[in-house]
Amino acid sequence: MSVLPLVFTSGWASGINAYAVVLLLGVFGATGISDEVPASLQRTDVLVVAGVLFLCEAVADKIPYVDSLWDSVHTVVRPIAGAVVAALLAGESGSLPELAAGAVGGSTALMSHLVKAGTRMAVNTSPEPFSNIAVSTAEDLGVAGIITFAIFHPLAAAIIAATLLVLGIVILAFLASRIRRFLRRRAQRREERHLAGTGSHWPLG
Repeated sequence: MSVLPLVFTSGWASGINAYAVVLLLGVFGATGISDEVPASLQRTDVLVVAGVLFLCEAVADKIPYVDSLWDSVHTVVRPIAGAVVAALLAGESGSLPELAAGAVGGSTALMSHLVKAGTRMAVNTSPEPFSNIAVSTAEDLGVAGIITFAIFHPLAAAIIAATLLVLGIVILAFLASRIRRFLRRRAQRREERHLAGTGSHWPLG
């Protein structure tokens, strides 16, 4: 069976939480649940690093505005992780060229990352922190659930991932006004900090 459905699903999930994808796949491979996971993802050092970074993301991703800063940093990290994981999966199965798998995984991760980051900007227009916690928890559970499902039913999981990606893009279009509001607030805060820093350097009378 082609590894393409698993490549697509892992790419989508990597765009949301790349560390969770690496950690879950590594654990599934190391415990013998799946024989499609490459040995490089099952290494102890990889699992430890992925676990620590997953815990860091689990905290940062639930704090208003910190989550958007974290997303900005991971605009490069998540697509690269999605491409690398996809290429490794393809190399392990031999049913799909690694370059093609990397392109699918990386581009899918980039799209889902942009949906996640844009949605968080919209959520951050809300003054309370509980919506951030709820959305982040739902994302973590969604990634864990769909990666686990993909190990046993890769095609069905890929269809679900594609549906969620399209749905996310549609929701993002409806949230465009909130996102613009978030960007204006962030620009205003930067300007206020800049003015405050400039003012502190004025000589005293």
